[in-house]
Amino acid sequence: MEFINSSWFQPPTLFLTGIPSLEAVQIWISIPLCIMYLIALLGNSTILFIIKTTSSLHEPQYIFLSMLAATDVGLSLSTLPTVLSVFLLNHREIEFHSCLIQMFFIHTFSSMESAILLAMAFDRFVAIRNPLHYTVVLTHSRIMGMGLAAMIRGVVLMVPLPILLKRLPFCKDVILSHCYCYHPDVMKLACGPITVNIIYGLSLVLCSFGVDSMFIVISYSLILKTVLGIASKDGQLKALNTCVSHIFTVCIFYVPLIVLAVIHRFGTFTSPLLHVTMANLFLFLTPVLNPLVYSLKTKQIRFAVHKVFKCRKNLLT
Repeated sequence: MEFINSSWFQPPTLFLTGIPSLEAVQIWISIPLCIMYLIALLGNSTILFIIKTTSSLHEPQYIFLSMLAATDVGLSLSTLPTVLSVFLLNHREIEFHSCLIQMFFIHTFSSMESAILLAMAFDRFVAIRNPLHYTVVLTHSRIMGMGLAAMIRGVVLMVPLPILLKRLPFCKDVILSHCYCYHPDVMKLACGPITVNIIYGLSLVLCSFGVDSMFIVISYSLILKTVLGIASKDGQLKALNTCVSHIFTVCIFYVPLIVLAVIHRFGTFTSPLLHVTMANLFLFLTPVLNPLVYSLKTKQIRFAVHKVFKCRKNLLT
């Protein structure tokens, strides 16, 4: 690793990190990681296939769910090469520009997921607050427009990240804290002025994740107000039950994201193991658990999955 040179403008390669002090057993850690990737990719792909092929699921709630599943597939594919390379093959090098490309896709898909979670919160708000106008408000064209807006926002906001990093000189250590490229992690390796990067990164978090989470909280405050106005307890429970899966998804997405952001901003003296743990939770928790939660909790999805597999079984026999 004799690459350190104060004259560097850009390092040729960076080095990824597995789990500190557990390098000897990383090959065994790769087994559950492979299983989690398999669950994430197969689970979300199954949800996409089920929603596409089942006409009764061509409703706003399930179209948003398919967008969420597609985003989770994209996020998983963005990190799969480096994570398995580090843990399965013990190959830690990543070319500098490849790192920037991976970083762009990770942050773009994360921003898209945040926007889709906000759209799903709005969907639940309309369904509970004004059920008679649900399909009038959330038409297919508006839903597609919201999905397109989430994608465009993610791309536009994240494009400057690699551009701003490319202008910096790198003359420090070239070892990253994670098994994938994460903007605050790469930024800390630079030895030039990073004030612009910090300000833009903070603005990015506030304008995307901060605004999204604020409107999600507002949506659920209005939902709770509406639910409390329902006369019967059964009606209240039925209304809240339709939100459980989404609330759980919001929590498993935002909690690791907030903790990871706080660790990178203020956690200079925190354990490296905590860095890696939170980074992997952010990476795996949502893509792995989303298909499981929605398949188990949503009766229509569960029924459609059972029906498809039953038909396939009948065709084979």
